[in-house]
Amino acid sequence: MINKIVISVAGKGTRMGDLTKDIPKPLLKVKGKPFLYYLLENIKKAGFSEIIVVTGYKSEKVEKFLKDYDSSIQTVNQFEKLGEEKYGTVCPILSAKDLIGNEDFVSVNGDNLYSPEDLQSFRIEDDYCCVAGLESENPELYGVLNIEGDFVTKIIEKPKEFYGNLVNINLFKFTTDIFEAINKVGKSERGEYEITDAVNILAKEKKVKVKNLKDYWKDFGKPEDIEKLEEFMKKEYNL
Repeated sequence: MINKIVISVAGKGTRMGDLTKDIPKPLLKVKGKPFLYYLLENIKKAGFSEIIVVTGYKSEKVEKFLKDYDSSIQTVNQFEKLGEEKYGTVCPILSAKDLIGNEDFVSVNGDNLYSPEDLQSFRIEDDYCCVAGLESENPELYGVLNIEGDFVTKIIEKPKEFYGNLVNINLFKFTTDIFEAINKVGKSERGEYEITDAVNILAKEKKVKVKNLKDYWKDFGKPEDIEKLEEFMKKEYNL
């Protein structure tokens, strides 16, 4: 089973406004603990033994938290590896390449929470990459998964037409094929280097499957998400 997981926490979290002026978004408190604490706890419960955290904005604060939480967690600074000019969701993966080596790995964002069971379901080693899918009432706000059977044929970012309601929620299992695909990715219309473009390259080669989430996905992107997550924690974990 896959043991490595990469957590991306390099961004500032601009949607949180002034809350992230002096602190990275994953360190904002929920029920008295940083959001990242809950993500790491679920990752450990899922059985991952090699955790790689990609830092950037206010990296010293993330590194201090991790040192106190679990000093065995590896970190790599995206800005030191790639500079601050190159931006996008491929950057954390590229930054962690040396630590990933030639092994399959799982990738998540540091501002998303998944259940231990769903995370564990992505630890399967095979010849395919895998994207988590979740049905949404507002698919136009996300990347929609176009699928044929178990295979993803394309991820369509924030479509203006209806292609379905199964959306990408940034939980991936990658084989090392992802690095070759990343090398082919140019800037998107948003001026970023996006991991979904790399996934789409592999999807054309029938190398990407979909796995529907069974439990939950919680996005920690906006100020109002703090209260929502606290309510969820109270119901789900009696915190």
